[in-house]
Amino acid sequence: MIRNNGIRVFSISLLIVLLSFSSNFAFSQKKVIDKVVAIVGGNEILYSDIENQYMQYLMQGYTTNKKAVKCQIFEEVLFAKLLLNEAQLDSVEVSDEMVEGEMDRRLQYFVSQIGSQEKLEKYYNKSILEIKNDLRTTIHEQMLSEQVKNNITKDVSITPTEVRDYFKSLPKDSIPLIGSEYQYSSIIMTPKIQPEEKEFAKHKLEGIRERIVNGESFESLARMYSEDPGSAMKGGELGDFSRGVMYPEFEAAAFSLQPGELSPIVETEAGYHIIKLIKRKGDYINVRHILIMTKISPLSLEKTKKKMDSIYQLVANGDLTFEAAALHYSDDNSKFSGGVVINPASGSNIFTPEQIEKTLFFSLERMNVGEVSKPSLYDKEKNAKAFRIVRLDKRSKPHKATFEQDYDKVQAVALNVKKSKAVGDWIMEKSKKTYIIIIDDDLKSCDFKYNWE
Repeated sequence: MIRNNGIRVFSISLLIVLLSFSSNFAFSQKKVIDKVVAIVGGNEILYSDIENQYMQYLMQGYTTNKKAVKCQIFEEVLFAKLLLNEAQLDSVEVSDEMVEGEMDRRLQYFVSQIGSQEKLEKYYNKSILEIKNDLRTTIHEQMLSEQVKNNITKDVSITPTEVRDYFKSLPKDSIPLIGSEYQYSSIIMTPKIQPEEKEFAKHKLEGIRERIVNGESFESLARMYSEDPGSAMKGGELGDFSRGVMYPEFEAAAFSLQPGELSPIVETEAGYHIIKLIKRKGDYINVRHILIMTKISPLSLEKTKKKMDSIYQLVANGDLTFEAAALHYSDDNSKFSGGVVINPASGSNIFTPEQIEKTLFFSLERMNVGEVSKPSLYDKEKNAKAFRIVRLDKRSKPHKATFEQDYDKVQAVALNVKKSKAVGDWIMEKSKKTYIIIIDDDLKSCDFKYNWE
């Protein structure tokens, strides 16, 4: 069936793009038998492709009509596969470096939401490497599809007159409510790991390595002592990976090993490792490792806290500007822009409440614009801890959108509607020329916007 009322802005859902590995995990718990439900060009759509995303939808707390939601997900997957088919026909390419960069960007976003890399690994019971392996093919296909989609809309533009006409056309009860948005700056200082702390971790791992050399099981000792939460319970096994996904020092040691060989102690940003090669297959290897992390001592934490307290007093008393303090003392790259924090999801310095780590958001909510917080300890990426001082630069109040105040947002929506029309025209044209078959009877009865067969 075809539904023609209204315009749906087709996109590869952010939920799908960002949480595919967690939905795969959710689906694996259901023990549902998989099957092919549709074919687009040479690409199959599996029942799990729909069910994975539906399960993730439920995990977000939504409880709307099951059939309607699954049909909407299915139509988005049909669109994604149509884009992918076009990318394959046009020999569109995406480099491995681009895929790795996009994976890192998305994982950085997840880490910022959940609090730390360690918490992310514990939540999914997977190492970062395993999460990346789960995401790699999906992200590669999504990036190919996005290139095609961008080509469809790259020449679509909109004039100020069209923006005004669009805003005037909105019924009063359809004018959106703009929620609060935040802009903030930070000064970050990471406590230094002292030589004696590094020596303690290294000495501990040397003892474990000696036990392995003397015949004890690598897997058992990994379960007992490894501080990598994603792999410890798997006997330290990381799964297959190629070059470019691990720490350089780790890769250099791992790829130099022969099957069954044990590495010397290897130091990385995470701490100290010993590695055992399980197998090598082409450009991929599978290894076990035991990680002993270098930990920050209470003394180092106290020294850094006192330093940050001094910086806070200088800024609070007006003896040093926040921007100058960020430039001279902050460990973060934002120091070069006065400490202004950039939203990795949008590339701007504007955040919605959902895009801010919860503990930080609660602090910002209690602050006045221009106020500077006292130093607080937080979990940084890569399991590190750091202190930060935060300044709330701007907080907008919730309000109904107006043409003058929210022109940029209205323009973006109007442009998206126009792009959606261009995408819709493309779908109608390409779906007629592409081999598409819907096999599943339940999905055939969906109330589609477009005619897919």
